[in-house]
Amino acid sequence: MSNTLQNKTAVVTGGGTGIGLAIAKRFAAEGAYVFISGRRQNVLDAAVAEIGDNVEAVRVDSSRLADIQALYGTVRERTGSVDVVVANSGGGVPAALGEITEAQVDQTFATNVNGVIFTVQEALPLLGEKASIILIGSTTSTRVGPAMSVYAASKAAVRNLARSWAVDLSGRSVRVNVLSPGPTRTPGLLGSAPGHEDELLAALAAQTPLGRVAEPTEIAAAALFLASDDASFVNGIEFFVDGGHAQI
Repeated sequence: MSNTLQNKTAVVTGGGTGIGLAIAKRFAAEGAYVFISGRRQNVLDAAVAEIGDNVEAVRVDSSRLADIQALYGTVRERTGSVDVVVANSGGGVPAALGEITEAQVDQTFATNVNGVIFTVQEALPLLGEKASIILIGSTTSTRVGPAMSVYAASKAAVRNLARSWAVDLSGRSVRVNVLSPGPTRTPGLLGSAPGHEDELLAALAAQTPLGRVAEPTEIAAAALFLASDDASFVNGIEFFVDGGHAQI
């Protein structure tokens, strides 16, 4: 590792598992002090044990503003500032038009949109010079699938938040970008098809020009680039890390 984030402070929501965990682990290995958040304490405890040094966990439901405020209260007490924010918490369940419920819409947007908005807004007073904000998007922002309209709409909203915030933060030297992974081998993906994991991975690989799904570490490497000074003039983009999945 190269200590790319030496002496930096990072916040990674949804950092207990999957892509969030991989990002937090890579950031810590690169010298950052990382705060991870999530809803399940046991998952957070396991993540802290896996990451090792330079990490602290705060139990947070990202759909709740009070929880997000408490997270940044802890950050303020411990480090006083933030250099990198990764708004990674998100989720959703498939629902075809005609079967969508009010609860599904409310929960998806509460986490994927409201949670992203307030994860970033509450960080603003703590953001250091040349801070990087990374919003985790999805290839569904451009390539839709059956029964994914609500989730896809929430991720399209995330894309446009980044565009607007790049303008709103003009003059502060704060960069805002979206990182949109393609199919990635995570517990969440595998858990969506219990007993049929191999078939799911094969189907997704067949839809991807590189012929495979991503590993979480590959998404983390892209997040590291966006967080680093190497991306100092990268702002307002949607960075697809998808093996070409949404590009054809």
